[in-house]
Amino acid sequence: MKKTKITYWITTGIFSAMMLFSATMYFTSPQMAQTFEHLGFPDYFRIELGIAKIIGVLLLLAPFTGRLKEWVYAGFTINMISGSIAHAALGDPTSATLTPLVFLGILAASYVTYNKLDEEIEPTFVKQLIASTS
Repeated sequence: MKKTKITYWITTGIFSAMMLFSATMYFTSPQMAQTFEHLGFPDYFRIELGIAKIIGVLLLLAPFTGRLKEWVYAGFTINMISGSIAHAALGDPTSATLTPLVFLGILAASYVTYNKLDEEIEPTFVKQLIASTS
């Protein structure tokens, strides 16, 4: 369990840091605004996506399990795939197309270890709950 927990926190930390960095850039970098324009997205979408990423990171790092956490992973997955497709469709450099996929791999590692930890913790919690009610 210790290795799983370490892997979870490293992958989740790396991914979260990158999402916070990109969200910050969405608000502060004129170059990022030009990138959104180049991709054909309206300027308000850049702001919405920045806010969504910050909220997603907060929920990803929050100490709870359940359906909402699953939706956070799904939202980030859609974001990474969509970003890669958008860059590829416009013929952007390979690095712009592959970077979101690399972070999707890191997110996948976080998700797999999150589920392993949840499976390891849940039976223990259920056993404790049953023992306390008997």
